[in-house]
Amino acid sequence: MKGIYYDGKDALYREDIPMPVQKAGESLVKIRMCAVCNTDKEVRKGYRPDFRGVMGHEFVGEVLDSPVKDLLKKRVVGELNAACGKCIYCKTGRPTHCNSRRVLGMSDKDGAFAEYMTIDTDLLHVIPDGLPDEIAIFTEPLAAALEILTQIHISPDKNAAVLGDGRLALLTAQVLALTGIDLTVIGKHPEKLELFKPFAKVVTQGEREGYEYVAECTGSETGLPSALELVRKKGTVILKSTYAGKLSLDMSMVAVNEITIVGSRCGPFEPALKLLLEGKVKLPPIELYDLMDFEKAFASRAFKAGFTV
Repeated sequence: MKGIYYDGKDALYREDIPMPVQKAGESLVKIRMCAVCNTDKEVRKGYRPDFRGVMGHEFVGEVLDSPVKDLLKKRVVGELNAACGKCIYCKTGRPTHCNSRRVLGMSDKDGAFAEYMTIDTDLLHVIPDGLPDEIAIFTEPLAAALEILTQIHISPDKNAAVLGDGRLALLTAQVLALTGIDLTVIGKHPEKLELFKPFAKVVTQGEREGYEYVAECTGSETGLPSALELVRKKGTVILKSTYAGKLSLDMSMVAVNEITIVGSRCGPFEPALKLLLEGKVKLPPIELYDLMDFEKAFASRAFKAGFTV
């Protein structure tokens, strides 16, 4: 089958990838659409040096075979992390941190940048009727933004800043805006900041020590240092960027100013599907390519790029 394969050094378009074979508890999914995430770009830079296989984890698919017969022919999206169910993290309600988890397109599990994929059946979520593929494709990144609300209590009578003006920032900002909080988005690109104006104040430079909550969504090595300058004493920095690099930070200011840093990634799918269906989150259209044109998709400056399969 056709697909985009990471060989340990870079991504390759191939037409000779073997068809996936279902294991116990897995479903076979025909991929209808898949999308490029910044994490996929980081994989190419060495974020997952031990991974070899089909890339990609954001997808819309159709179930062709499954142990749950009610799923047959259903359109689905799916979560990334297949947990063991036995380790301390699985037993204490933290399966996305399972010690031996397999992660779609990143660790021990072929992903969605191909014609077909197998996935643990309990990771699948049925897409509601009336929700087009082109919008459902945003379920996984929106779920990741919603994870913030499961991790910390956002007091709507305080203020917050989102640092960044890209895809992750737009999703995170809209989720925070749903709380009614006084929200400011700090970015570098006036044309991108236009998208945030319906629900947030937009600036190109934030007030130093001005925000109780700062969500770092830049995808850049400068993001966390900037967030630490912007957050108030005893405030909270929410680290959403997955940056495959090393930083040099003076952590004394974190201790002295009693700043909380919260790492945040995968989140709940069902609320994300509900918000998308109800139109509570508005996103620009995805730009679609053929799999063989993956370099164009990875280089695209569109809000979101991906593939029709």
